[in-house]
Amino acid sequence: MKAAGHSVRTRLQDRLAASDPGLLRLTAGLRTVGAVALTLAVLAALDFEVTRLVAGAMGALVATFSIREKQRSAQAVTLALGLPVALVSVSLGAVLGERVVIGDAFFVVLIFCAVYGRRFGERGTALGLIGFQLYFVSLFIGASPAELPLLWAVLTVAFACSAVVRFAVVPVTPTGLLARLRQAFRARLAQLVSAHLALLDAGPEEVDKALEDVRTGTARLHETALMIQTRLEEGTPDESTARLVQRRIADAEIAAERLGLLLLSARSAERADTLTLHLPGAPAPEVGRLPGPEEATAVLRRDLLALRTLVLRTGTPGTGVAHVRNRLLAYRDEENLPPATPAVRDVFRAVGEAARAVMGLRLALDGPQDESDDTPATARSREELDAEDAAIDVEEESERADRPRGLQRPTTRAAVQVSVGSTLAIVGGELLSADRWYWAVLTCWIVFINTASTGEILVKGYRRLLGTVFGVAAGIVLAGVVGGHTWTAFALVLVLVFAMFYTAPLSYTLMSFFVTAMLGLLYTLLHTYSWEVLVLRLEETALGAACGIVAAALVLPVHTDRRTNELLVTALERLAEVTEAAVGQLSGDPAVDLLDRARALDQALGDLRAATQPLTHPVTPLRARRATARYVVALLETCAYHARSLAATAELLPTHPSIAADPRLRTAAGRTVRNIGTITARVTDEDATAVVETGPSIASLLDASDGGARYGRITGRVLRHLERLDEAVVGLARPLDVPVVAPER
Repeated sequence: MKAAGHSVRTRLQDRLAASDPGLLRLTAGLRTVGAVALTLAVLAALDFEVTRLVAGAMGALVATFSIREKQRSAQAVTLALGLPVALVSVSLGAVLGERVVIGDAFFVVLIFCAVYGRRFGERGTALGLIGFQLYFVSLFIGASPAELPLLWAVLTVAFACSAVVRFAVVPVTPTGLLARLRQAFRARLAQLVSAHLALLDAGPEEVDKALEDVRTGTARLHETALMIQTRLEEGTPDESTARLVQRRIADAEIAAERLGLLLLSARSAERADTLTLHLPGAPAPEVGRLPGPEEATAVLRRDLLALRTLVLRTGTPGTGVAHVRNRLLAYRDEENLPPATPAVRDVFRAVGEAARAVMGLRLALDGPQDESDDTPATARSREELDAEDAAIDVEEESERADRPRGLQRPTTRAAVQVSVGSTLAIVGGELLSADRWYWAVLTCWIVFINTASTGEILVKGYRRLLGTVFGVAAGIVLAGVVGGHTWTAFALVLVLVFAMFYTAPLSYTLMSFFVTAMLGLLYTLLHTYSWEVLVLRLEETALGAACGIVAAALVLPVHTDRRTNELLVTALERLAEVTEAAVGQLSGDPAVDLLDRARALDQALGDLRAATQPLTHPVTPLRARRATARYVVALLETCAYHARSLAATAELLPTHPSIAADPRLRTAAGRTVRNIGTITARVTDEDATAVVETGPSIASLLDASDGGARYGRITGRVLRHLERLDEAVVGLARPLDVPVVAPER
């Protein structure tokens, strides 16, 4: 019974870790709820009235969610600086609240400074948020100068309670967070292997859903890998360890993606295009049963189950786990592959490579393990991993990019835009209500947070308005249920605060819903609740969103096309850097820092994916542009996968016995690098005249470059990645209207 209970608990923990990597959402929700609850308890014990309780709850909320720095010492400094900022802001709000012209003018200046403060990093962003939000709190509770001493005491309690919860009750250390992210990576890797199993067994009617699950699992695994990369510097004891973990995470991700692609290829009449794994909604290729003897399919099913077990029980000692590991690693040797068609044998090879990646992950994350049960194949894999670890080069290159200045600086532009939008929102908001006009300003402010183009602001404004509409309805219901029960209302507020922070990274609409429902309860506590107030909240929200969109469109606008083109150019440049460096190393050049270049490519793709949301949003009327944007991003994901794989293979050169440098690769891959540069030039300048070249395969170019000689010890995997990358780059030219020509014979 105990073993069964432990198994259920472990499965639940793995599922939670996979759905919430690093438990970041859970931690944010618990930390904020804890700070608000502790503040309410202390203030109630000190016999403060309900209005002060509301102010304290909102102060604790702001003090907790505003601070996003990773290091605890930096968080403590920002929290300490935030208290005087909060006291000054709420005091000015109380003093200037009744002075319409001066108060409104100061509010606009405050908004400009708060947004402009983003240029000073996370601390500047946090202090700007605290200053703006506490000014808003003073308006929300109707603070007056006579009440300021009590209000200062309330905010001091709120910030102190926030500090207690942050550093003592729900502490988050960089090392602990990285450990949870690593657990999440393992859980998501196991989920992806489960999706591979479903794809293996899917019938003709089920294959589309199975393929979509593989796509989703692949994307989520990549998302977790990126989150780990952002935490490595703070969560590992030294740079060498950080780079080792980064390498092993990348190896496991590439191995899992390759396994899914080869499995799909084995079930298809033709080799599956890598794009199939990266284009959401793309139909699955025509598939049949796995070719070859039924015994091979049964063995593959068994081995995928074993691989999933190996992933989940990575740190578990025992002969059973060692036996599973040894069997899977044996597939890296040709003589151990079962009788099957070449495509199915490729899948078994991929299982072996995935097992090797899992073992490398185990060594990097859990340290040295018992080697007494190693077979020769396992010992050889372990020796390769040890040799790679010893070859890690920790030298770094520092680069300085030219930064825009003046009004072209993103923070300056956003500050001007928000200031203009807020001025419009103040004027329009006061026409709607002399008492609640600040709701329009708040919405205008919020739609500009974490956005960089007019399209992004439009989508965010739409989502906030939609969440507010449903939140108003929920607020009406909750206010009716609560009635005059103060502590019942506060309990529901805590529930809504948790839901708000837990759902924020998933859905901005849901977050807006919970915020609006919570505010309905706060109005009830302040005895200012009415149907008219909630409807006014909806009207002010719509007005604030409209003012933000107008300001973004007319004042120093950054159109979505321009923004996406800039990010597309950046992604293409990073792709060229990774490809050229990897091919150079495979051709015999000195080793360079490929991992950091691959990470920069992933970051550029993430930024591009976020910026194309207005183009790919379901409500966009431009269906053709939506399809093109999705296709371009999917093609770039495919290019990035092959470039990362080339980089991972290039890093094996010093240690892997079956890979050797081949100088001919540089010439053969030159066309691909030139084509990436051509596409970059055409996106940057529509008048550029260069064209994309297509022609013979990479393999034939290798043969031709040396009188037909074979390519020696360069593996077929390298050639396949080069071929697919070349094809994907040529495919990228067509949706971007770049001419493609074949050379004359």
